[in-house]
Amino acid sequence: MNVLFADEQDEPIVTDEWLRLAELVLEEEGLDSETGVSLVLIDEAEMAQLNETHMGKHGPTDVLSFPIESAVPGVPPTRSPGGPPLELGDVFIAPSVVRGNAERHGTPFEDELSLMVVHGLLHLLGWDHEAEDEAVRMEARESELMARVGRVRP
Repeated sequence: MNVLFADEQDEPIVTDEWLRLAELVLEEEGLDSETGVSLVLIDEAEMAQLNETHMGKHGPTDVLSFPIESAVPGVPPTRSPGGPPLELGDVFIAPSVVRGNAERHGTPFEDELSLMVVHGLLHLLGWDHEAEDEAVRMEARESELMARVGRVRP
């Protein structure tokens, strides 16, 4: 897997654990080993700008995903035979928002950040939570994937 993990915010975070988690999610979801994705840690101001520009919502959020490929949950996009590696898209995470969420819910920051990595990647793969049945299915998949690395879905 080709996971670009960039930390572009002021709260230093060791990315190794979340890089491995991202690779695991992509493998478990059945993606080709040359699949590419970007995970970017950003500050609240940048997240607020992305949220307003692309989602029409005011203020920062914890995670935003911007898929390149169309996907259906459980049916990963595939690369064309002989074609270039598949690029799934970008996931942006605001660790300061994630930390605040973890504190409000009384959960470890690491579990909350793990959830954002998994959640963002599943969105790139077509998973959604708009309808109740979709939310239940997505939350179950998040729990399964997080358990694989010893994390609990908050």
